[in-house]
Amino acid sequence: LELDLSDFKRVFGHPRKVIVGLTSQLLLLPAFTVLLAYYLPIAPSMALGMVLIAACPGGNVSNFAVHIADGNRALSVTLTTIVTLAAVVVTPVSFELWSSLLPDTAALRADIEVPLSQMLKTISLLIALPLAVGMAVRYYFSRIADKIRKPVNIISLLLFLIIVVVAFVKNYDNFITYIDDVFWVVLIHNGVALLLGYNLARLARLDKDDRRTIAIETGIQNSGLGLILIFNIFGGLGGMALVAGWWGIWHLIMGMSLSLWWGKHKQRA
Repeated sequence: LELDLSDFKRVFGHPRKVIVGLTSQLLLLPAFTVLLAYYLPIAPSMALGMVLIAACPGGNVSNFAVHIADGNRALSVTLTTIVTLAAVVVTPVSFELWSSLLPDTAALRADIEVPLSQMLKTISLLIALPLAVGMAVRYYFSRIADKIRKPVNIISLLLFLIIVVVAFVKNYDNFITYIDDVFWVVLIHNGVALLLGYNLARLARLDKDDRRTIAIETGIQNSGLGLILIFNIFGGLGGMALVAGWWGIWHLIMGMSLSLWWGKHKQRA
């Protein structure tokens, strides 16, 4: 409901910034996720959950976080739009590619047998269709879009929280047993994502607003999509659900805390 065609024109205005952001989110994050899975003492199902999160597009709450952090809002919207549109193809292909490199997951991947066509169909219904409907409403009925945007945001957040609660209820015993492992795995994974985005932007000599933006876009992922895929395609696999569910909570806590700190220290890098 917030997007219109002019948002896509921003891509051509600052292509270098967009390329850096996409490289961080679509290439470096899943690559480093596989490296983490090699060195962290975790179950194969949790490793698959980490890769699925890395393969998902950025979460829409990243735009709000960038606003709080006094980052580059236009860049944030552009990156979110591109990765969301690309998710229909990128997410299933990325998961298939990077998960095949994980250690000790061959047997598990063979058991769950992920059909790419079904995954693509699910993501199309969850991402592409709502995006097209929202943009159409924005284009043809802009006043209505403005009026319903805030209620829809609230409803979507409540639905996301319901999904997270369901994930934990269905995996309560596993959560109690593995909470220590899940907490540290997500903490490290999310921290690496934020550092990747920030330092890649720094190496590319982007200014502090762009560095903050790319860090947030890389560190906030659409874990709600991940959870729906886990329950609909991966049979609610416990380790995957725990990682995605806790990530959904933690990236909001960490992302918003970092954004608030940056917002209060606008002059710092």
